[in-house]
Amino acid sequence: MAQDEALAVLTRRLDYTFKNEALLTEALTHRSAAVINNERLEFLGDGILNFIIAARLFDQYRGMQEGDLSRLRASLVNKDSLADIAKQLEIGRFIQLGSGELKSGGRRRDSILADAVEAVFGAVYLDSGFETCRDLILRLYDDKLRNVPDVQTLKDSKTSLQELLQSRRFPLPVYTVLEVSGKAHNQMFTVECSIEELECITTAQGKSRRKAEQAAAKLAIEEVSRKFAS
Repeated sequence: MAQDEALAVLTRRLDYTFKNEALLTEALTHRSAAVINNERLEFLGDGILNFIIAARLFDQYRGMQEGDLSRLRASLVNKDSLADIAKQLEIGRFIQLGSGELKSGGRRRDSILADAVEAVFGAVYLDSGFETCRDLILRLYDDKLRNVPDVQTLKDSKTSLQELLQSRRFPLPVYTVLEVSGKAHNQMFTVECSIEELECITTAQGKSRRKAEQAAAKLAIEEVSRKFAS
């Protein structure tokens, strides 16, 4: 497909016509393909996207606390969510990549797709201003905003365990690194989660301390929940 034809197809899918098509071309150019690429537009689009989604959630959930609003926003603006929008638009077909990225399947890589979507948002902002960019983002996010996940499912295991213990007035758990094994580039952490007052001790492993702590906390939630239920 010729470049002009490709841009016309994507323009129809976006339901937006660029006054300056060079902005769209730049938004679809990966750093592997050219010195002038979409990294700066992606930076701009990321900031605009975060604000627009934050503002919509602020209006949509007036009684929700800051922490929960942040979790909802993160679930909507993360790489997976953006890549999903990119796939709906089939934006991968239009991205200009260097030969190495093409051979390694860059058109299907979620990180490249997500960055391109954010770059398009930045391009629309520069082309037509904030309100037009906001309308485009909210249109593309309409289904996701109508089906926002339950915030409880977005909480990490350490946060959920902390809230569970605090609701019963128990002290917070203590996390201890028991072992770090493997070479520096491929370490494995073994962590213990201890809740002394409940005689609950769980251990888990992960490729980082954080992941090991989260896994140990998840096991602790299961054990603590059984204790509270009995």
